[in-house]
Amino acid sequence: MTREHSVTDTTIFHRFTIMFLSKPTFFHHLKTFIPRTLPPLRHLSFATPEDAAAERRRRKRRLRIEPPLNALRSPTQPRPTPTPNPNAPKLPEHVSLLTGNRLNLHNRILKLIRENDLQEAVLLTRHSVYSNCKPTIFTCNAVMTACYRQSKYAELLNLHRFITQAAIAANIVTYNLIISTYMDCRKIDTAMEQYKQLIDSAPFDPNTTTYRIIIKGLVDDGKLDRALEIKDEMISKGFEADPIVYSYLMSGYAKNGDHDGIFGLYDELKGKLGGFVSNGVVYGSVMKGFFLKGMEKEAMECCEDALEGSKIRMSAVAYNSVLDALCKNGKFDVARKVFDEMLEKHDPPKLLTVNPGSYNVMVDGYCTEKRFDDAVNLFGSMGEKRCYPDTLSYNNLVEQLCENRLLGKAEELYNGMSEKGASPDEYTFVVLMDTCFKENRHDDAAAYFKTMVESKLRPNLGVYNRLIDELVKVGNVDEAKSFFDTMVPKLRMDDDSYKFIMKALFDVKKHDEVVEIIGKMLREDPLDFSDELREFVREELRKEEREDDLVNLMAEIEREKAEAAAKEAEEAERAKASARAAVSSLLPSKLFGDKGDVEDGDESSGGVVAEMGDGEGAREWCSR
Repeated sequence: MTREHSVTDTTIFHRFTIMFLSKPTFFHHLKTFIPRTLPPLRHLSFATPEDAAAERRRRKRRLRIEPPLNALRSPTQPRPTPTPNPNAPKLPEHVSLLTGNRLNLHNRILKLIRENDLQEAVLLTRHSVYSNCKPTIFTCNAVMTACYRQSKYAELLNLHRFITQAAIAANIVTYNLIISTYMDCRKIDTAMEQYKQLIDSAPFDPNTTTYRIIIKGLVDDGKLDRALEIKDEMISKGFEADPIVYSYLMSGYAKNGDHDGIFGLYDELKGKLGGFVSNGVVYGSVMKGFFLKGMEKEAMECCEDALEGSKIRMSAVAYNSVLDALCKNGKFDVARKVFDEMLEKHDPPKLLTVNPGSYNVMVDGYCTEKRFDDAVNLFGSMGEKRCYPDTLSYNNLVEQLCENRLLGKAEELYNGMSEKGASPDEYTFVVLMDTCFKENRHDDAAAYFKTMVESKLRPNLGVYNRLIDELVKVGNVDEAKSFFDTMVPKLRMDDDSYKFIMKALFDVKKHDEVVEIIGKMLREDPLDFSDELREFVREELRKEEREDDLVNLMAEIEREKAEAAAKEAEEAERAKASARAAVSSLLPSKLFGDKGDVEDGDESSGGVVAEMGDGEGAREWCSR
């Protein structure tokens, strides 16, 4: 047996020795060495191209006879890709997309907002919309929220219109901001149109904040019945009964002096929440209901239950409602004690019991008690509790001081607004302007109006008319005329506004300036010069026997229009002639039989003409 092994080993040795001699010999001996029972090996390389081609053909034949297993399986039918509907609302972006460069842009814009450089934040947002780094809707919402807090509603709406045209899909926060803006501007119908668009077209549903905004705006506008309908609609859509919504409705009943409505809503809310309301925001309105019924004892008991009850959650808004109920019902001393307790409990950010609204309520209370110095001192101490006054807080105190003929203190507050990071709005300037008129300080009132316009704020037509009326009353017609010239491009003047300033100019014998105003109207927008206004001007000019001035002016304007039309037609004809000349210069002159060449006696053209002659000669030349 050992001998057989040795023979076999010797044979193998000899065969492997031959292997190193030539590659074809190696493959031949390898085939003879492998037992016939084993499947044939797949070679890694082939001796000749013919062998490789034979192997490919063999594999193809085998695949035809024995297809792979995956070919025998029934192929799954691919699902047809649905055709997107171009009219379907676009879904808003998810917050997960706020990464990378878009997150860096978002943080940069937030920094500008914190630095109170809102104008630069708006410009950066607009410029980045069509850049390589498009802002998300979350960045746009942050800028619009900053505009809303500073009451810059025009900038907010312009930015919203811009991003809508840029196909940045809005989310529920965007809708809430737009509805809040229209509610604050007292454009209730427009706000409700936005709500209807949200219900009908948006790919998402309104949230509780949406209904809070709508119901509060309707209550503030005195549309309590409509607010109740929206509340019922909210409940029918599956939303839970919201105590804040009910508090707005109860405050509306309190304004109307309807204590039965207050307690009816309170009972309804308790029934929907299991018999107990843990949110303290409604207890201020309940106290007002007791005060309206003359039940002072029950009102104070309700106050104690709300402040001392461990099961009732009292937020800063809830405390403010209690303070308001106390201050407006002759319990200012109790309100001061409650406010002091609120200041002691206030521990931001762990516990927030005070906000700017708390100071506003107490400032109103001090002003009601005619303690204006205490009101100003309390207002100045807001920063001690990390509460900072906004424009609304300033307007509240400025209005209180102006109503009590304390214009000097009000102007001190106005001058210090920029130091506190607040910006005056139209309401601030209007209050100061009206008070200056009452104090016979017409120059200061005009200065406030001018500052308002220079601050890119937009006074309405009523404010402008009030300014012009007061200036004309004291004989400052020239100054009134200068404000008129400033505001004509900014406001849509009506006939009464035009008549007033024209009447003032007629009274001081400045008919030429009236004619100049009419000339601008006819040249820029002839529709503004209505028949009623034309008859008024003609009648006033007739008193001075200058009726022909209007006729001559209208004839001159018609002549100017005719001359402009003729000049435009002449320029159009000149442009056509220039275009024809340019086309002619691009084509070979010989194709058109250049006349200059013929007259100069060019050999080629002259010979042709001489040979052509007249009549028969020309026909003969053409035949040749």
